[in-house]
Amino acid sequence: MKNDTMNSSDHTNPVSTKAEQFMEILSGKKIYTVYQPIVSLIEGSVLGYEALTRGPRHGFFASPLTLFEFAEKLGVLYQLERIAREKAIQGARFDDKRQMLFINISASILQDPRFIPGQTLELLQEQGLTPSNVVLELTERTSIEDFSLAKKVLRHYRNQGYKIAIDDAGAGYSSLQAIAELNPDFIKVDKSLIHSIYANKTKEYIVETLVMFAQKLNIQIIAEGIEEVEELVKLTRLGVHFGQGYLLGKPSETFETVSADNKNVILQHRRIEQWAGGTCSIGDLITPVQLFSVNVPISQVANYFKQNVSVAGAVIVSDDMPVGLIMRERLFQQLAGQYGFSLFWNRSIDQMMDKNPLIVDAQTPVELVSQLATSRDIRNLYDLVVITEAGKMAGVATIHSILECITNSRMETAKVASPLTGLPGNIQIHRELGRRLADKKHFSVIYADLDYFKWFNDKFGFQKGDQLIQFTADVILQSIAACGTPSDFVGHIGGDDFIVLSNASDSRKLCKEIIRRFDAGVCLFYDSEEWTFVEDREGRRIESDGVTISLSVIVCECRTNVTLEQISQTAARLKKQSKAKSGSSYVIDVLGADAKDEAGFGVDAEPT
Repeated sequence: MKNDTMNSSDHTNPVSTKAEQFMEILSGKKIYTVYQPIVSLIEGSVLGYEALTRGPRHGFFASPLTLFEFAEKLGVLYQLERIAREKAIQGARFDDKRQMLFINISASILQDPRFIPGQTLELLQEQGLTPSNVVLELTERTSIEDFSLAKKVLRHYRNQGYKIAIDDAGAGYSSLQAIAELNPDFIKVDKSLIHSIYANKTKEYIVETLVMFAQKLNIQIIAEGIEEVEELVKLTRLGVHFGQGYLLGKPSETFETVSADNKNVILQHRRIEQWAGGTCSIGDLITPVQLFSVNVPISQVANYFKQNVSVAGAVIVSDDMPVGLIMRERLFQQLAGQYGFSLFWNRSIDQMMDKNPLIVDAQTPVELVSQLATSRDIRNLYDLVVITEAGKMAGVATIHSILECITNSRMETAKVASPLTGLPGNIQIHRELGRRLADKKHFSVIYADLDYFKWFNDKFGFQKGDQLIQFTADVILQSIAACGTPSDFVGHIGGDDFIVLSNASDSRKLCKEIIRRFDAGVCLFYDSEEWTFVEDREGRRIESDGVTISLSVIVCECRTNVTLEQISQTAARLKKQSKAKSGSSYVIDVLGADAKDEAGFGVDAEPT
């Protein structure tokens, strides 16, 4: 009997024990919040932070997945999420008033009668935040069963200034329906679509389609799970608006900023994307605008418009930051209504202004601003676009100026860009090369072309040949992201010939990176076929593993005069030397150095 009693006491119910542990966590609010940055892939700045809940450290409920799944089983998901929101808001400390807090809420909570609108607002006010700082992120833990109810609840929050995000797009069957029904402000693309996107054309095409689809609906894309530089490069070049992942910042109880290296990659490839599209930034279209404080009476604004009949609108500011927009026509329409003057004349302008105008940073590409502006509600279609620099008011742009800029830019791009790679063509190449020579500052010219490309084209077909050229362009661009500078230029001369104009201090390092990436990826184009020889352009048989890349590098010191003719002649000579070597290789020479330095530099050739 003694043994039986001992066995009975030793074998406790593990589920009951876990439930007791969980309820203790819940009642004591023993959870904490970490914050992961969400980064602009246009500016390299932090849009905001996703608040992520964690259970007690090193315990069974440390994992958020375990924590929330257990809460759902016990029927206390609402209570847990309420505490998680409370903790997230209480811990939010933003230096920049524009930054946003992304708070996760499960879809089923929207249908819970205890989900009382107004509670989140009270928490925000206690922390000095406003609804415009908050994005409610609907997670895919459970699908939405009643969209009409969900839309009604979310409409209430939207009217207060909150924004909505759909999480894990691409991971669950219901996410597309949620996007169609709820028209969110943000779509978060699941990490399963982001992982190794640079090596998977199917994933690339899906994300590219999502970006185009989102732009038509005035929705912004956030790519989750970015862990590799190559993923960051590809997503930035695809035009994805924002990114999140361990590469950009791990979840932390402090608020991480973007590293200089990652910001450099983003700015580098944003710039390349602008070259490819031939567009300028919205900052190039800035025009001055009248500013009013949020506290000025409507009568003062109305009188200003009466005295300045050609002015279309004015911007409302607080501490030099834009917080609203008032358009002339809309103001007078409201004042012209019954009792309009008596109701509004002496009230402050913040009661009549548009509190959610389109506000963009000066560095934003004009193409993107156009897509955002023209996807607005028809009533706001021709409203001014507000432009900021470092968060401060800079000016405005009109829809007319934006569309005119894009039209001119596209006409110019159509003349000069490569249709295959989208890179600048010969006209832009000569302009850029001439500009750099005129500056008389150190830079390097790297000519790249493929060895045995004709053999590859004949053996595998023109479609595979085009893909190999596009791959080569990607290799060069990715290598510049890793070893170049934001001002580096890449052009497509034609066929399998490319040019790089780089300010990198070590052109050898850049060449080695191009060769490493090319040799690592070119084997994927061979379809497991085998051969014992290739043929050069003259039809001579040569032993080779396949297509290689040759780089001719001219370092322009520019301490003495350097001409385009000198660069061309030197490049032709180096090209012969590089192609004479087996495998991918580069050859370097210098121009424009002092006589003694140039003599000492000589010719540097290195195969890999």
